[in-house]
Amino acid sequence: MIKFVVIGDPVAHSRSPGMQNMAFERAGLGRPYGRRHVTRDGLAAFVAEAKKSLAGVNITVPHKEAVIPFLDAIDPAAARCGSVNTLDIRDGKVRGFSTDGYGLEYALKENFDISPAGTDFCFIGCGGACRATALHLAESGARSIHLVNRTLAKAEAAAGNIARFAPGCRVSVHSLNDGRSVEEAIAGSGVLIQATSLGLSEEDPPPFDPELLRANPGIAVFDTIYKKTRLLRAAEALHLRCAGGKSMLIHQGAASFRIWTGREPDLEAMRSGFDITPVTDGDGEE
Repeated sequence: MIKFVVIGDPVAHSRSPGMQNMAFERAGLGRPYGRRHVTRDGLAAFVAEAKKSLAGVNITVPHKEAVIPFLDAIDPAAARCGSVNTLDIRDGKVRGFSTDGYGLEYALKENFDISPAGTDFCFIGCGGACRATALHLAESGARSIHLVNRTLAKAEAAAGNIARFAPGCRVSVHSLNDGRSVEEAIAGSGVLIQATSLGLSEEDPPPFDPELLRANPGIAVFDTIYKKTRLLRAAEALHLRCAGGKSMLIHQGAASFRIWTGREPDLEAMRSGFDITPVTDGDGEE
């Protein structure tokens, strides 16, 4: 019986069912995890139904912010960043959590042996993925965060949120349309995090001119999309350290598993489950 699902619009691409079911199976809990396509208009009805029939939910784009009004309670960290990717349902009550920041923190440690404390970060894109993860890194001791976005108002809103909750972290805002400003952000960072949706399709261009990466030959490049994007291929060609979003998805999923079950998941089982081919071949940050 399905008691846990991932929802999104679209959602057929999601690697979460294979990944989570391997963790549940290894824990002797069967294979209770599925996927559900939910539109924005159907979100309220889904949450009402979930209260009666489900025990947990993962949320992917575009519902991480839109789901918040339908919750009975929200974890303080999720409330601060204004993003929810995990629902825990007990006794008909729904509580929201965000595990994205945790997932990114441990992905950076796993791939680059980099911890947030004292590190300078550059985010490309200031949507929901950035709001949750940038604040987590700032609260975990990041020295500075450069926010690069095409729409400056979004970057300024994210910067204001960081300044409010993590005043010890320096924050700057840069226009993605200004190559010189982007280059300055890259030059002043130890890690670049690509947090836009560009790269979901093979035809997508990189979010900025990869030649700008030459401004910092020591930078590590992390793409939240879990396939080899054009940006990652360009970073490889420049001999930069780089990684895609697979490990982030695994670690944020592991945190969700702990919330639901109170148990430690088998990470190697989750890695093997991730590689189970989804219904479609579209991949991306969840």
